[in-house]
Amino acid sequence: MKKKNLIVFDIDDTLTSSENKHQIALVNTMEAFGITKINQNWKSYKNVTDSYILKHNFEANFSQTFDSLLISAFEAKMAELFLELPKTVEISGAKNIIDFFMKETDYAICFATGSFLQPALLKLKQASINFVPALVAASNTVYTREAIVELAIAKAKKYFQVKAFENIISVGDGVWDFKTAKNLNLHFLGIRNNNLQYFQENKIKSHIVDWESFDFKKIKKELEII
Repeated sequence: MKKKNLIVFDIDDTLTSSENKHQIALVNTMEAFGITKINQNWKSYKNVTDSYILKHNFEANFSQTFDSLLISAFEAKMAELFLELPKTVEISGAKNIIDFFMKETDYAICFATGSFLQPALLKLKQASINFVPALVAASNTVYTREAIVELAIAKAKKYFQVKAFENIISVGDGVWDFKTAKNLNLHFLGIRNNNLQYFQENKIKSHIVDWESFDFKKIKKELEII
C-alpha cells in the first residue's frame, strides 16, 4: 500500500518499557568515563537527549569543551551496560500496532529517540518490535529533539520514496515529545499516564493509555485528520 502519511514513534515508554533502564545505563556509562557529578533532574535540561546530557555533564565535570568524537566509544559502552540489565519488553500492544500501520494503513512509520542509536536498536530488538534500522533517528549527530524528529521524517521520505507526507502524527509519552510536536507543527498523540496531568493542562487533542486501547478512527477524528 502506498504511504501518503507518516507516524513518528518515540521509543522509551512509548513502544518499549525502557526509560528507567535507559537512565541507569546512561548514568553508569558516564561514571565509567569519569563523569561523577551528574545532574539527574532530566526535566531540567534544555534538550532531553543523550548527546546533550553527555555534553553538559562532560563540560561541567572537566571544564573543557566536549568533543563529539567521544560519542562512538560512549555509545558502545552504554550498549554493553544496557545488555547487563533485564530484557526490555514492549508497551502492551506495541508489536501489533507497528504491523497494523505497515500492513493495513497508508501511514509510513519511523522512530525518533533522544537515545544514542545502539541502545535504541537493542530496546526494539529485545521487545521484538518490527523495525528497519534505516528508519531510526537518534541523538548521535544532533542535540535537539526537533532535529531528531526532522531527521526521522527525512529518513522516512527517502525510504518510502515520498516527497511530502499529507499528515504527520508524532506519538510519545513525554513532555518533550509534546513540545517537539508543537514546535514542528505536527499532530500529537499522547500515550500512557506518566505525564497525563501535563497533557490535560495543555489540552492535547488525543491520548491513549497503551496500544491495547488504540482506536485509529477515533484518534484521527480527535486530531481532525480527514
